Amino acid sequence: MSTTVDLEKSATAPTFTGISAGRKARNGVATVLMTLAFLIALVPLVWVIWTVVSQGIAAVVSSTWWSQSLNGLLARQEGGGAYHAIIGTLLQGLVCAVIATPIGIMVAIYLVEYGAGTRLARATTFMVDILTGVPSIVAALFVYAVWISIFGLPRSALAVSLALVLLMLPVVVRSTEEMLRIVPDDLREASYALGVPKWKTIVKIVIPTALSGMLTGIVLALARVMGETAPVLILVAYAPYINFDIFGGNMASLPLMMTVERANPTDAGADRLWGAAITLILIITIFQLLAAVLSKITAPKTK
Repeated sequence: MSTTVDLEKSATAPTFTGISAGRKARNGVATVLMTLAFLIALVPLVWVIWTVVSQGIAAVVSSTWWSQSLNGLLARQEGGGAYHAIIGTLLQGLVCAVIATPIGIMVAIYLVEYGAGTRLARATTFMVDILTGVPSIVAALFVYAVWISIFGLPRSALAVSLALVLLMLPVVVRSTEEMLRIVPDDLREASYALGVPKWKTIVKIVIPTALSGMLTGIVLALARVMGETAPVLILVAYAPYINFDIFGGNMASLPLMMTVERANPTDAGADRLWGAAITLILIITIFQLLAAVLSKITAPKTK
């Protein structure tokens, strides 16, 4: 009987009624400091959002903003829209994601599942770390030197996408690598014990388990590179009209549109500048929400 009582007492959660006043005071001070730090960090964020929204909301709610381009409009003329820049931003980002995502996932799978501890894996990790710190203008200049100077190919949206790949790839590799590492080894060992080959274990067990975090990292990486300005300034020229050809011709994007309109001293230019800024923020916000939804949908189901 006493053994049963002792087991029940040991199973109950411990109580902390004896916390000293000094510890409570330190906990209160730490809570206040953390809250204050959060509020201080929140001030510039709210300030930026309020400024962009207040300055650009008039252009965004216009009936023509989402359906027309600036083709045929003079710099001082009101009207027109950002449809051409939105299309360019999405096309360049989509091509970048199509190239960077499979490469990044395969590199991460090699680093975690096959090359752990090897010399090639260490060299690959070192190169990924270097790419993580490469500025966007350096990536753009590298693509310009190879794509245009050496191969003689024209400036195009595809060149911009290649530069964005260099910026997106290390983020995809790192996020995918971390998600694969947190998959319990027990799942792999159970699969191997049943005679399942390693490649099928990775495809059927490891990747589905880590898919939620992988998708979140990919979408967030894409949202980050879509706002880069240096690649579009160097590798493609601005066009006030719609162009769906990524292999040639000028193509607008929201960062490039903001750069062009910044040099426009008229009220129409200011409206388009702030309108393009809030449009880019809205697109990135949509991608952030999409990442959250995909993370919830693809998360492993637990009973």
